[in-house]
Amino acid sequence: MSVTEILFTPLLKADPGRPLITHYDDAAGTRIELSRATVKNWAAKTANWLRDEHDVEPGDPVAVLLPAHWQTVGLLLGAWWCGARVVGADFSGAKVAVVPPGGTADADVVAVASLHPMGLGSGAPVDYADDVRVHGDDFMPWEPVAGSTPALGESTVDEVVAQARELGVALGSEPRVLSTLEWDSPSAVLEGFLAVLAAGGSLVQVSNPDAGLLAARRESEKVTQQLG
Repeated sequence: MSVTEILFTPLLKADPGRPLITHYDDAAGTRIELSRATVKNWAAKTANWLRDEHDVEPGDPVAVLLPAHWQTVGLLLGAWWCGARVVGADFSGAKVAVVPPGGTADADVVAVASLHPMGLGSGAPVDYADDVRVHGDDFMPWEPVAGSTPALGESTVDEVVAQARELGVALGSEPRVLSTLEWDSPSAVLEGFLAVLAAGGSLVQVSNPDAGLLAARRESEKVTQQLG
């Protein structure tokens, strides 16, 4: 099974309405919260888009060149769901790359994610948010993703899951985690995102953090752990 099926699907089945990510952008003054069920829809649409439009197969590299953001959550889970290997900016020749507005990448297809708080499109020729909307809210892999399939950088599905579970132990059971970490490396994705899933928790992700707001936010969001 894929990283998504192992770490995310059990959370979805347990309580689909529970928040998975609450994203703040302190520079823009925005707050967006997505439930597990809503994230599942974005992930399924992403997986269908990657597989059906761009022929992404298990092990194919997909470059996710985005900041820690709610759109990035759907993209990462969708990429893993269809078996893709998530790579970073140091990888050349990815099958698909997703970049922020103004970003570039060495890839067969470069899509732009707007990072708009409401998920609006960017107007780019290949637009992630607009393109995935036409795809289904359910995804069925054509075949199971093997545990030996590369999933994140140089690590396989089995290795990623084991590392996430090990990191998740330190967070406790079902934590509410506030994080200012960026997901700019495999280790950061593991610590700042996948460990939270492995612990059965939810994430309060803050972009452009205002240090003066964090204490009150920890209280209002009922945070139990903080990263960064």
